[in-house]
Amino acid sequence: FKLIIGSDSQVREETCFVTAVVIHHVGKGARYYYSKSYHRRITSLRQRIFYETALSLNVAGQLAERLSDDGLEDLDVEIHLDVGTNGETKELIREIVGMVTGNGFEAVIKPDSSGASKVADKYTK
Repeated sequence: FKLIIGSDSQVREETCFVTAVVIHHVGKGARYYYSKSYHRRITSLRQRIFYETALSLNVAGQLAERLSDDGLEDLDVEIHLDVGTNGETKELIREIVGMVTGNGFEAVIKPDSSGASKVADKYTK
């Protein structure tokens, strides 16, 4: 099993943030859950990416603590980030990945970050 956390956002009148938790049974499919919240309009891409990452880290921290309490601390938690080597977010990769790894989690970026770019993105629309 892989436990994947990813967040994405969409700016309209307000900014919609979605954080997804994906339980991936490798080779067998996945199940996911998500949380959606609205905040004042945030047009700065940098600020949105940092906030998405903070949301994912918050959920990952809570889940890691719960897993540890239940004796499942060996289950790897991946944080899927909405940044990639193409596009406007490429300048943020080092900072965002450092933020995640500094908190003890594995960071995954596009095109491999399906938790953010596919699951969470689906519910920002």
